[in-house]
Amino acid sequence: MSLNVEHHSVRALPSEKPIRLLDNAGHAVHGAAAGGFDLPDVETLVELYRRMVVARRFDVQVTALTKQGRLATYPSAYGQEACEIGAISAIEARDWFFPTYRDSIALLTRGIEPGDILASFRGDWHNGYDQHAHRSASQATPLATQALHAVGLAHAARLRQDPIVTMTYLGDGATSEGDAHEAFNFAAVWQTPTVFLIQNNGFAISTPVSRQTRAATLADKAVGYGMPGYHVDGNDVAAMYAVTRAAVDRARSGGGPTLIEGLTYRIEAHTNSDDPTRYRHSRDVEHWKRRDPIERLEKYLVSEGALSESARAEIADAAEAVAAHAREVMTAEAELDPLELFDHVYGRERASLLEQRARLEAELADAAMHAADHAGAAR
Repeated sequence: MSLNVEHHSVRALPSEKPIRLLDNAGHAVHGAAAGGFDLPDVETLVELYRRMVVARRFDVQVTALTKQGRLATYPSAYGQEACEIGAISAIEARDWFFPTYRDSIALLTRGIEPGDILASFRGDWHNGYDQHAHRSASQATPLATQALHAVGLAHAARLRQDPIVTMTYLGDGATSEGDAHEAFNFAAVWQTPTVFLIQNNGFAISTPVSRQTRAATLADKAVGYGMPGYHVDGNDVAAMYAVTRAAVDRARSGGGPTLIEGLTYRIEAHTNSDDPTRYRHSRDVEHWKRRDPIERLEKYLVSEGALSESARAEIADAAEAVAAHAREVMTAEAELDPLELFDHVYGRERASLLEQRARLEAELADAAMHAADHAGAAR
């Protein structure tokens, strides 16, 4: 047995009371409840407000399109805007983002076009946007697999001395997966510049958090891996931005990974195929609606004289334009090419795949010729 024991400083558990900088009424919070973080400047808060309003309108529109049958499925983030927008706004364009299937509004905030985000939900493409151009990976449906990718890319970047940060979102259910454990552990051991955001919205589809863990908070898990953990009011975009920005700065300067838990709530169903009335009460939904993240920030900005009626109208108009664009691209029939089946399968083309492509191309050409002949005979 080795007697060469390395001693580490004791890491304090995150507070069970979430860090917040704005309370439910939109008043600034100071002292211990703020966890040592400062309220962002007014200009930053106005921009966060704009992004949340645009994201909410987009989300509502896409949910409506799904109900109309325009999309196969859509996991709404209604009510989670502060988590999504506060965190994604804390990283830079050069940083990499690894999202889950619920993080469409974060991708929208990252500058990706609505049609490209929604292509996979309509079934047009597995991924509709250029991952390298936007530094955003595909939306991951398997739970927690993207967390390992975020750690791997961050480790490779550090070896190349590339000063980027990777950020990945996880749901509370994903923390029960082995991939999450491996990602947290390797990130801490390798000290990768990775920020993990757990959006604790109360349910892994229908399984409540109480059936997943005995930990007082999900942020407590950070202690066991040897990295900082923060338990944050996930409906307070000011706190989410401030805590995440500090974690990003720490990661970029060589301080290693951070785990952040945003305590929030999913107002809509898990997806359009889910019936949330089977596992939660409507009174709980109404309780969380009164903690709306957009209304909270709006109250503060209005009280500070930083958000006029005209400014709110301009933001609402911008949000409506995004919704209209989403309607337009999702209402239009997709132009699908069967030969695209063979695109992006391998990095280097394989002879067997080229042969299959040639056979399909010949069949399509033959079918088109017969269709033209039939149309000519009908005339």
